[in-house]
Amino acid sequence: MRHGKKFNHLGRTAPHRAAMLSNMASSLILHKRIETTAAKAKELRKYIEPLITKSKDDSTNNRRVVFSYLQNKESVKELFGIVSEKVANRPGGYTRIIKLANRLGDNAEMCLMELVDFNETLLAATAEKAVKTRRGRRSGAKKTEDTIEAAPVAEVPSAEVVEDETPAAETSEEKAEE
Repeated sequence: MRHGKKFNHLGRTAPHRAAMLSNMASSLILHKRIETTAAKAKELRKYIEPLITKSKDDSTNNRRVVFSYLQNKESVKELFGIVSEKVANRPGGYTRIIKLANRLGDNAEMCLMELVDFNETLLAATAEKAVKTRRGRRSGAKKTEDTIEAAPVAEVPSAEVVEDETPAAETSEEKAEE
């Protein structure tokens, strides 16, 4: 029975699940993004975020703890070197899950899991967007100009209504003549 066990077992035994998460975490660290199912990505997020937090403090003990989870020397070196530099100022939320289309074979929800600070296209887009946008109350002045311009437009249809009435009067006169 699974009394009080709230995490997703992913249909695997405990050692198989630990090995799978370790391999997926190593792949994510080395390749910066992986494609997997949504359930595995959510469990991997719980697994890898504490490891990335430990990598911010480069000590021998933290390296040993992370190595005990990952079992991969290259991924530990990458995590404590390149990844920890990029996430040094971030207080958490090191990963992003982007949902993709369902898998053809079994209709499983697929997603793309990536490290947040390594998506160069998204970082460039946010930098451009930050430069262009401006927050403030100055946008209220534009709305008042629009309402002033809208008022003359409202007068034009009233003139059309008057024109519509004259042909109606002519048609009634024509009927009277007949």
